[in-house]
Amino acid sequence: MGLIILQLADDNITYGELGFLESFKDLPIAFISLFAVGFINKTGSKKALILALTIVGFCSCLLPFMADFWFYKLWFAIIGACFAIGKICVFGIIRNNISDEKSLAKTMNSVEASFMIGIFVVNTGFGWLISSQYSEFWKFGFLMIAVLSAITIFLLSKADISESKPLENKNVFSELSGFTTPSIALFLGVVFFIVFVEQGFNSWLPSFYKNHLNVNSFFALQATSFLSLFSYAGRTVTANIIRRFELSKYYITCMSLIFALLLIILGIQYFDSKDSRMILFLFPVVGLFLSPLYPVINSRMIAQVDKEKVNLFTSLIVIFSSLGSSVSSIIMAILFGKQLLNYYPLYILFSVSLLFVISLMYFNVSKRKYRK
Repeated sequence: MGLIILQLADDNITYGELGFLESFKDLPIAFISLFAVGFINKTGSKKALILALTIVGFCSCLLPFMADFWFYKLWFAIIGACFAIGKICVFGIIRNNISDEKSLAKTMNSVEASFMIGIFVVNTGFGWLISSQYSEFWKFGFLMIAVLSAITIFLLSKADISESKPLENKNVFSELSGFTTPSIALFLGVVFFIVFVEQGFNSWLPSFYKNHLNVNSFFALQATSFLSLFSYAGRTVTANIIRRFELSKYYITCMSLIFALLLIILGIQYFDSKDSRMILFLFPVVGLFLSPLYPVINSRMIAQVDKEKVNLFTSLIVIFSSLGSSVSSIIMAILFGKQLLNYYPLYILFSVSLLFVISLMYFNVSKRKYRK
């Protein structure tokens, strides 16, 4: 998404249109998630995952040959739906094989770390492509996504995956009534704001670098790749040390370090230089402490959910994640469209502050629940 925003902005597509383009990915994720649960329960996680990857591969093969903006909307809608199926399947597979809270946190951090390596490789590859003499053919880079989809399908077909038995004769919406406690409501709020903050980095940081720090497209994309690299490091380190710490204390420590980095960035921008190159290198470091939040908080709650209901609960996580992503992207589009880039670090700090407050509320309610 960061790459496409960067490239289409050069084609005179407005930031308002690009902000709503994100919604074409996120809203189908939210819409299809609940319905995907029934489909996954019938087919099994493995077959559903293979089908989603097949569709992604096929759509990636089509993208290089389409130039109309409407196709990007359709493309992201399809990719978003497949992503919803994929995420529910992956979370379900992890929960079906691991029950312990800290083991779950370790595994989910490892899985999410591999996700960041994927982002790093894709950003680096596309960065080289758009800075080369073949930059006009950047869309053909998506053929590599199709190849990776094919490789993953092959690996999945050979894998022996343990799956839970689906709930029988149960209505999805009636089952949701079991997830209406204050603790779960606050947890979903935390998920919303984590993705809300992450989205401000992942999709829009390249455009901030290019438009505000005046670097070229290649370096803007590569600098964002380092955000993925630091995110990978954060999740990998977390996976290896998380057993030594209480999850809530580890989470709060990461939040405090994010605050410290953002305050340093704000200090440099407002008291030193608004386009200081130090900002260019400090923003990616935030990923070191931001990246563990999502898997840590998810593992803490998923460990408490029955294996038979994990797909349904994961669909709620996917829905609130996609809503957080969509709302953040629309706000960022307004910020960029009105040339308010001086306030970008301040916006990120405000978002982190909201996340911190609701996280403290969630941990307080959870502790009272455990004491009872």
